[in-house]
Amino acid sequence: MKLNRRSGLLLLALIIPVTFAGAHVGQRYSAQSESDREERRKIGEHFANAILVAKDNYGGQVDFDKLTKSSIVGMLRTLDPHSMYFDRQQWEDFQNDQHSRYYGIGSTIIQHNDKVYIVQAADGTASMKAGLRYGDQIVEVNGDSTAGWTSAQVRSKLIGPEGTPVTIKVARLSADKPVEFKLTRGPVSLPSLSNYFMLGNGIGYINLDRGFNTTTFEETERALKDLRRQGMSSLIFDLRGNRGGLVDQAWRVSNLFLYRGQKVLAMRGRPLVFPSRDFSAYNSSPDDSPIVVLIDRGTASAAEIVAGALQDHDRARLVGENSFGKGLVQNPFTLSDGSAIVLTTGHYYTPSGRLIQRDYSNRSFYDYYLKRGDGEAAQHTDEKHTDSGRTVYGGGGIEPDVEAKLRFPANEIELQRVWVDPIFQFVRALAAGQISSLPEFRVDHPADHSHHTATGEYQVTDKVVAAFKAYLQGHRELKADDARIDKDIEFVKRWMRYEMLSSSYGVDNAYQALLEGDLQMQRAITELPKARVMAEDIRRLHASRDGDLRRNN
Repeated sequence: MKLNRRSGLLLLALIIPVTFAGAHVGQRYSAQSESDREERRKIGEHFANAILVAKDNYGGQVDFDKLTKSSIVGMLRTLDPHSMYFDRQQWEDFQNDQHSRYYGIGSTIIQHNDKVYIVQAADGTASMKAGLRYGDQIVEVNGDSTAGWTSAQVRSKLIGPEGTPVTIKVARLSADKPVEFKLTRGPVSLPSLSNYFMLGNGIGYINLDRGFNTTTFEETERALKDLRRQGMSSLIFDLRGNRGGLVDQAWRVSNLFLYRGQKVLAMRGRPLVFPSRDFSAYNSSPDDSPIVVLIDRGTASAAEIVAGALQDHDRARLVGENSFGKGLVQNPFTLSDGSAIVLTTGHYYTPSGRLIQRDYSNRSFYDYYLKRGDGEAAQHTDEKHTDSGRTVYGGGGIEPDVEAKLRFPANEIELQRVWVDPIFQFVRALAAGQISSLPEFRVDHPADHSHHTATGEYQVTDKVVAAFKAYLQGHRELKADDARIDKDIEFVKRWMRYEMLSSSYGVDNAYQALLEGDLQMQRAITELPKARVMAEDIRRLHASRDGDLRRNN
C-alpha cells in the first residue's frame, strides 16, 4: 500500500509541470525537443522526491493540497511579484469580480467592535426585497450564532451559489426580538464606479475605485452622459485606490477623452508567445471637459494606463501621490482542475514610451507591496516628454503634476479610532426613531439609492451635536469621551453626516460627505483652472488639424 501511495505521488508530481505547459499554447508541447522533455522529467522527479521525503519524515500531518499550492506560489514569486496562482474557488471568485458581480443576498456589512451590521441593501437583491436596512445587526446565520464572528466570517456564510437558501436573524432597534429572514441567494452587481455626482459650480465627480472590470467602460460612459445632462463643465476623475484590471477596459475608458489616432498604450512581450500590440483612441468626438485626475499609491496597472495616457497627451492634470508603478501585463492560463496560473507575459508602455514598472529585484514580496518608500518617486530614470514637451519619467510609477501627499489630516486615523463606532451607534438609534428630540431623522423605508445628495442636505446642527452628547452620557459602554466632541467637532460632524446619509440613501451616495474633508480633493478643485487652459489648447490644436485635413481633401 505504501508503494502504491508513493507511486501515485510521483505520478502527480510528474504531471504538474506538463499541465502548466499544456495550459499555455497547445502546439508548444508537441514541438518539444528531446532536451525539453528530459528537463521536464527532471523537474517532476525533484518535486516528487521532495514531497515523498516530507511525507515519510515530517513529524506532523502532511496536507498535500496545501503543500502543492504553496510550492506553486513560491515558484511564481521567484519570477515577479504579480505572477500568481489561484485555486479553483479563488479563480471563480476572481472571475466573478472581473464580471462586476457575485452571488449572495446583496447586503453591505461592516464590523463595529465585535458585532456585524448591515449598512446597505443593494437594489433588486434579496436583502432589499426582504426589507433589510441600515443598522440591522446580524446575530444568526443558518441557525449559528454570529457572536464573536468577524465581518469576513459572516460574509463567507452569506455568499454562495445562485438559487441556494440562507436564513438570517437580525437585531433591529425597533423590534423587541430578533427578526428572521429567509432569503435566496442571487446575482449581485458590483459596479466599478462607486459613485458619481455633481459637486457644484459645474464640477462633476467620478469615483472609479473598484478596478477595471468588464462593465467599467459602459459605466464610465453612462456617468459622463448623466453628468453632462446635469450641467457638468469640468471633471474630477478619482482613480485613487484603483488596483487595475482589464487592459481593454482601460483602453476604452481612455478613448472617452482622447482623439482618434492618439496612442493609449503599447504592449511588448516575448515573440511568438505575446505578440506586440499598440492601442490607439478611436473617438472622433471625445469628451473635451477640463479634467483633473486624482492618483495615489494605490493607483495601479490599468488605472495607471488611463492616468499615463491622459498625462502624456496633456489631456488632464494629475493631482495626488506617486502611483504604485505596475507596468507588467498578466494573462491567465486555466488548469484541468479549475485552478489557474496568472503569468506576466509582457510590459506596457505609456504613449510617450514610459515603462512605469517599479524595480522589484532584491526586495521581498512584503516590501514590494506594503513598504513603499516616500523617496521612491525620486528614483525615476526613464525621461520622456508629453505632447507639449513637458518632462515625465518612467521606472517608478506615475508622478502627479501636482503633489498632494495627505488625503486626510494626519490625525484622521486616530479620530476614526475614537469616534467611528460611537457615531454609528448614535445614528443607528437616530434612524430607528429612538432619539426623541430628533424624530425627523427616523428612517422607516428602504434606502433610496437613486437620490442625488444635495450640498446642504443632512447638515449636523448644534441640536444634533447636543443629542449626540446626551446619547454618549447614557451609553458609557461605548467608552467615548464626550468632552472631546467640541475639540474634534469638524471630524464628528463630517462622519456623522456620512452615517446619516448612509441610513437614508446608501453608503455610496453618502461618500460625498467624506470628500468635504479630503485635502487632495480640495487641491484638485484649485487645479481646475489650469486643466481648463490645457483643455482649450487641445481643442484649438485639433480644430486646426481638422481644418487642415478638410482643406487638403
